[in-house]
Amino acid sequence: MSKALMQLSGLSKRYPEGDTERVVLDGCDLDIRQGEALAIVGPSGSGKSTLLNLIGAMEVPDQGALWFASEDLARLSERARTLFRRRHLGFIFQQLNLVPTLTVLENLLLPLELNGTLDADGRRHALALLERVGLQGRDASFPEHLSGGERQRVAVARALVHGPGLLLADEPTGSLDRETASVVLGLFDELRREQGMTAVLATHASEVAAKADRSLELRAGRLQEVAPA
Repeated sequence: MSKALMQLSGLSKRYPEGDTERVVLDGCDLDIRQGEALAIVGPSGSGKSTLLNLIGAMEVPDQGALWFASEDLARLSERARTLFRRRHLGFIFQQLNLVPTLTVLENLLLPLELNGTLDADGRRHALALLERVGLQGRDASFPEHLSGGERQRVAVARALVHGPGLLLADEPTGSLDRETASVVLGLFDELRREQGMTAVLATHASEVAAKADRSLELRAGRLQEVAPA
C-alpha cells in the first residue's frame, strides 16, 4: 500500500447558522495516499467543498490536524499556508477562477510567477502543456473567447504547470456536457498519472468517481469508504 501523502485526524468544522451552528465535518479521519486519485462524493451541501478547502489550507479546522510531511497545516500562519499552497498544490476550482484580463498563456504562467520559477524553460513547458490539452495556437486568447470545455482545459493545465504533489478539483466537470466532460477528465487523469501526482476530487458525478482509485462518501459530517462497483 502506498504511503500517506497527507493525514487528516479528527477534523471538525462548524459554521454559524442563525442562533445555532451547522456541523459540516464531525471528526473526520483520512489518509490520502501517495499517487492515488481519491473521489469525495456526497449530496449537495454535504461539505465536500469545505473538506477540499481544508485539505488545500484555504480554511482551518475548528478541531483536528492535517499532517503534510511533518507539518500540521492547521497550525501554520496564513502566510505559511499561502506559501504551502503555491509550492505543493494545484487547484481546479468549481468556478475555474481564470483571470479574465490575462491571456491563456499568462493564466498558465501565473503559478510559476508566484513561485519565482518563471523562466524560458517554464514558458516552453507551459506551451507544451497547452498543446497536450489541445489548445495550441490559443495562447494569446482571453478566457472570454474560449468555450466552456476550453476554459476547463486551461484550468487543468494551470493546475499542473508547476508540478505540484497534490491536485484538488472541486466538481471539475460540473459545467460541461457529458462528452466534453469525458474528454477533459481523461486528459486530467492521463497527465496526472504521467507525473505521479496525487489528486482529490470533490464530485457528485458518477463518471468522475468511476475514474478514481478510491471513493469516500461524505454524509452527516462523516467519511465512509465506498465499496468498488
